[in-house]
Amino acid sequence: MSDLPACPKCQSVYTYEDAGNYICPECAHEWSTVAVEASDDVRVIKDANGNELNDGDTVTVIKDLKIKGTSLVVKVGTKVKGIRLVDGDHDIDCKIDGIGAMKLKSEFVKKA
Repeated sequence: MSDLPACPKCQSVYTYEDAGNYICPECAHEWSTVAVEASDDVRVIKDANGNELNDGDTVTVIKDLKIKGTSLVVKVGTKVKGIRLVDGDHDIDCKIDGIGAMKLKSEFVKKA
């Protein structure tokens, strides 16, 4: 059997690929192969407890975090509102009151 996806419109398994598009011979629906490949790469970011994080969530820091190059520390229990998820090692982009903009690792926060 082929590895091609079923038709999203009629669920037919007889799809074929032609010039960068998938085509369904039963209902004549066409869709891009790029859209299907991009949807397979959805990255799920989870907090320290395994809860899924989303943009705009409020999180709480679970460990004292020293800020490199300064004497500042983000204390345990600090609430961070309106996070943004980004790609990379530090996958949370946020603004902490009294400290400013910074990036955090999701393993050091829990969803509030």
